[in-house]
This record gives sequence, structure tokens and C-alpha cells, in this order.
Amino acid sequence: MLTISRLASYAGVTVAAVRHYHKIGLLPEPERDRSGYRMYDAEAVVRLIRIRVLADAGVPLARVESLLDAGEEELSAAVAEIDRRLRTEVRRLQDTRGRLAGLAAGEQMALPSSVVGYIERLRGLGVGEQYLGMEVDAWIMVAAQLPDRIESIIAQKHEDLEDPDLVEFYLIVGTALDHAEDDPRLAEAADLLDRVLTRAADSGRLNQDGFDDGFAELLDTTMLKSSPAAKQLLRLLGARGWSGWTRLERTDSPRDDAGTTR
Repeated sequence: MLTISRLASYAGVTVAAVRHYHKIGLLPEPERDRSGYRMYDAEAVVRLIRIRVLADAGVPLARVESLLDAGEEELSAAVAEIDRRLRTEVRRLQDTRGRLAGLAAGEQMALPSSVVGYIERLRGLGVGEQYLGMEVDAWIMVAAQLPDRIESIIAQKHEDLEDPDLVEFYLIVGTALDHAEDDPRLAEAADLLDRVLTRAADSGRLNQDGFDDGFAELLDTTMLKSSPAAKQLLRLLGARGWSGWTRLERTDSPRDDAGTTR
């Protein structure tokens, strides 16, 4: 006859596990001897080993009892079902590991791969990291707001980058946001964007993003908070007859740098 500790040792489990199996009814609890100790026999060892093998194989404890005395056919069907469940869980864990690996890249944490590719293209053009950080924050919000349209929006953005004026604009603002608001390069950037926007408006491609007013305002606020240079750029665009940022629109007449209509 065996004590509970010797039983646990033979079966490769802990004493706490044996007591738990007693509690949930998987392992019958034997009578105590005159000294008050539980004493187990070989049958208990065999049953406990079978419990451990099934549990280690991924069988939920709630199913273990029904399988301990199952016939070959029933056991085979149960094992096949458990295997399917485990394979599904393995795929889920692999997907999770892939997403975790992507976190190291920063931008991939909350962005579709297509947007990450667009950010990388801007980075490859030489756009500065401060401006790219602003782009990343904006695209995270856009991707969450318009998940069904993000791929077409990014495709259009890639097409837009074929315009040399827009590329030059990005190169200027991508390095000027950390400079003073009187940086002369901002006026050059405003001229470039004016030409880009005029062509887009003339071809009917302006403001096709589908943003509602509240979301456009949120993106504008994010941009304005990025630096004093961003606010100056908007003033310069106003002087050239444009209002807004996320949703740039022609005004009736240009405004001067102070924001008053001329």
C-alpha cells in the first residue's frame, strides 16, 4: 500500500494534483488507515497515470473522466476531436507570435502592412522621422476609421507620389517641422502643395477620402499640435487660397499670412 506522496511520485504528479483529482471526483479517495493516512494500491497508480497522460495530451479535465473507461472507438473519436482543437489553437498562437514579432517594428503595431509600406516609401525618399511620426499617428486613426477603404486610399497615395512636386513637398516639410515657423522653406512647401492641390481639384480627385467632419477635424488638430511650423504652413496655404489640412478646400479668395481675407 502506498502513501499519497509515494502515489504522486509513481504517477509523476504532485501531491496537490492528487488532492485536486480527489476533489473533482477523478480519483476515488481511499479509506484512511488507523493512523489517519490515506493508503493507495496499484489500481490507483494506474488510474492516476491515465489521468495524467490524458491531461498532458490536452484533454480538458471535464472530459477526462468520460475517457478513462472509454472503449477504443470512443477514445479514437475523442482524440481526433482534441487534435483538431489543438491544431486550431496552434494556428492561433502562431498568428499571435507573428503579431508580437511585428511590434518590434513600431509602425506595424496598429497599421496594415500596406500602410507600413507607404511609410517606408516616404522614409526611403528621405522624409524625416518627426514628420513620419505624425504620419504614423494619423494613419493609425485612418486605418481604424476606414478599414474597408484603407487599401484603396494607400494605392492612391502611392500614385500621388509619382508627382515630383509632392515628393519635393514631403522632403521639405519632412525636415522643417522641427524648425522655427519663419523657416523660408515653408513658403516653398506651400507653393509646391498649391500646385499639387490645384491639379487635383481640376481633375476632380480632391477630398475623396470619405472622412466625416469630426474625424477630419481630429486629424487637423493632430497636425496643428505637431509643431509651430505646421501652424505656419496652414497660414501660408490660406494665403494661397486653401483652407483645412485633412480636407483641403479652395476658399473664395486668398488670405494674408495673418489669416484675414484679401
